[in-house]
Amino acid sequence: MNQKNTFKRTTLPTLAMAGPVSLWMILFVALPMLYIVYISFMSRGVFGEVVYDFSPDSYKTLLDTTYFKVIVKSLKAASVTTVLCLLVGYPFAYYIAKKPKEVASKLIMLIMIPFWTNSLMRLNSWLLLFQTSGPVNKFLQYSGIVDAPVSFVYTDGLVLLGLITNMLPFAVLPMYSSIEKLSKSLLEASEDLGASKTTTFFRITLPLTFPGIFSSIILVFIPSLGIYTVTDMLGGGKVLYIGNIIKNQFGAIRNWPLGAALSVLLIVITGLLIFIYTRFAKIEDMEVV
Repeated sequence: MNQKNTFKRTTLPTLAMAGPVSLWMILFVALPMLYIVYISFMSRGVFGEVVYDFSPDSYKTLLDTTYFKVIVKSLKAASVTTVLCLLVGYPFAYYIAKKPKEVASKLIMLIMIPFWTNSLMRLNSWLLLFQTSGPVNKFLQYSGIVDAPVSFVYTDGLVLLGLITNMLPFAVLPMYSSIEKLSKSLLEASEDLGASKTTTFFRITLPLTFPGIFSSIILVFIPSLGIYTVTDMLGGGKVLYIGNIIKNQFGAIRNWPLGAALSVLLIVITGLLIFIYTRFAKIEDMEVV
C-alpha cells in the first residue's frame, strides 16, 4: 500500500507535467523529422509524386556541382552573418549589461520593436531604400561618391544586410544575459591585482561569457542557413541559398525526396552544433566547479 502511495506521489505528478510535452514533441517534432528522413531515401515519380522505392539518388544529387556550390555559398553566408552579428552584437550587449536595470530594459525593448512589424514590410523597406532611385543612391550621387546609381537590389550584399538585421536580436539577447550574470567581484579582483581593462576583458569577461556567445552562434547560424524569405525578397530569385531550394523542391518543382535530403542536411548541421554546445557546456560546468 505504501508503495502505491509513493508511486502516486512521485510518478503521477511527473507524468502530468512531462506527458503533454512529450506527446507534443513526439507528434509534431520527432515523427515529422523521421518522415522527412524516410522521404529523402525515396524516388521522384514522373509527375512529381513520391515513389516509395529505396534510392540514395537524392543524396548523390547534393554532390552535383550546382547544388554543392549553393550549399557552400549558404554556409559562407550564414558564417559571415553570424560573425558580423557577434561583432556588432557583443559590444551592444556589453553596453546594455552595464546600464541600470530600468535603462537596460528600455534598450532591449528598442531592439525588439522592429520585430513587432510585419517582416515583409521590413524587407520591402530595404528595397525602397536601396533601389536605383532610392535615398541611398541619391545620397551617394549628390555627395559625389558615385557618378551613376549603384545596383544594390537583388544582390548578395543586400541579402546579407537583410540577414544581419533580422538575426541581430538573436545574437544580442543571449550575450546580454551572459554578461549581465557575470560576477562583478571577479572584475574587481582583476583590477585590484593590477590588470588593465583590456587584460580583464580578454582573460575574464570574454571566457566567462563564451556560453552566451556560443548560444548566439547557434541562434543566428541555423536560421540564417535555412531562411528563405529574406533571399526571396531581397534576392529577387537571383540569389539562391539552401532554404530557397528546399522551398522550391517542395513547391513548384515537386521533388520531395531532394527537398527532404536538403532538409536532413540542415538537421544534421543543427544536431552537430547542439552536440558541440552540450559538450562545451559540460566542460564549462566542470571549470566553474
